[in-house]
Amino acid sequence: MSESPVRSNTRERTQNEEEVTEETTEKQDVCPECGGNVATDTEHGETVCKDCGLVIEEDSIDRGPEWRAFDSAERDRKSRVGAPTTNMMHDKGLSTNIGWQNKDAYGRSLSSEQRQKIQRLRTWNERFRTRDSKERNLKQALGEIDRMASALGLPQNVRETASVIYRRALGDDLLPGRSIEGVATSALYASARMAGSPRSLDEMAVVSRVDKMELTRTYRYIVRELNLEVQPADPEQYLPRFVSDLELTDETERRARELIERARKGGLLSGKSPVGLAAAAVYAAALLTNDKVTQSEVSDVASISEVTIRNRYKELLEAEDVPA
Repeated sequence: MSESPVRSNTRERTQNEEEVTEETTEKQDVCPECGGNVATDTEHGETVCKDCGLVIEEDSIDRGPEWRAFDSAERDRKSRVGAPTTNMMHDKGLSTNIGWQNKDAYGRSLSSEQRQKIQRLRTWNERFRTRDSKERNLKQALGEIDRMASALGLPQNVRETASVIYRRALGDDLLPGRSIEGVATSALYASARMAGSPRSLDEMAVVSRVDKMELTRTYRYIVRELNLEVQPADPEQYLPRFVSDLELTDETERRARELIERARKGGLLSGKSPVGLAAAAVYAAALLTNDKVTQSEVSDVASISEVTIRNRYKELLEAEDVPA
């Protein structure tokens, strides 16, 4: 009985692929220039000849893990599948997320029967993800932190730190008698100051669901109980954001830093709001560099009154020996 031509062609193709693979392997093991031995330098991502030093391949891809392990226990602990864990989710991102769109992988709409099935899966998935009141509390708080951080334009590291602070407060039973929103806002406010990207209490109160008085009281309580090392806010930390929002020049920012530094040496910063000083320094520096900006525009960006700007910028100019 003769062999099928289709099967024969498939066998020949497989043999040819094996021959090509063997030839490629031989070429990689032998230097094409001198025929010497070839070694792979994983540190630099290169394949070089040991004898003549010819670089055969470069910029090779390292397909191994990004971490190192020195024993089997450490290897098992660091090994993972999927996305890395994050403190910004109540379950650290280890559970399954079912999207809200009723579409399949090809973008086609699901039938009514499939939509009912997916909705039922969503319901059970949410029940399994938040099994008790503590997890529901944490889920709501981390959602609030992410919402407020997005509204304030805070970076990823600030959100991560705020999530860790809230987890510590929840673990130390600091929440009884205080609202979830108040503790979450306080954690984000402390995290922003610790990361050098501070926001004023007025800015926090605008995006938060609690008033300024409750925020101040809760923030002091959280910092005291958790022993957080939060340095006093520096007016210079607000300058880049104010200058960027007002679309002023780099020269104006440099001049504003000089005004604040001169005022610091003169002892004019103590007892005054750093936000007001930063806004006044930006306005005064804009006047000195002929950048067109009004007190009203600076007031809107810094969320402070124009009266504060007028009082502070005159003090800064007097410290600089410049007539106001």
